[in-house]
Amino acid sequence: MRSPEGDENDNAGCYLEIIEQRRLVWTGALGPGFRPNVFTEGGFPFTAELTFDPVDGGTRYAARVMHATPEVSAAHAEMGFIDGWGAALDQLVAYISAR
Repeated sequence: MRSPEGDENDNAGCYLEIIEQRRLVWTGALGPGFRPNVFTEGGFPFTAELTFDPVDGGTRYAARVMHATPEVSAAHAEMGFIDGWGAALDQLVAYISAR
C-alpha cells in the first residue's frame, strides 16, 4: 500500500476465507505461512471481512473490521482508516463499472 505522500507499507497478512464472488476474510495478525506478524515498528493486527450479496439489480457490499480492543479501533480510525476504506470502495466501484 502506498500513501498519498509516497510512503509504502507492505501490510503482510493472511487470507482466512475466500468464497468466490461472496466473501473475503483476512487478518494482519498472521503473515505468510500462518506465522504471527510482529508489530514492533507500529501498526496493529485486525481482521477484516468483506461480503458481496446479490440483490435486485446489483450487489450489497458490507465491510466489517474487528480490532482486539476499542483503543486499537480508535487508533486505526485516527490514522484515516475509514476514509481509506471508502476510497478503496470508490475505486472498486469504478473498476467494476468500467468492465
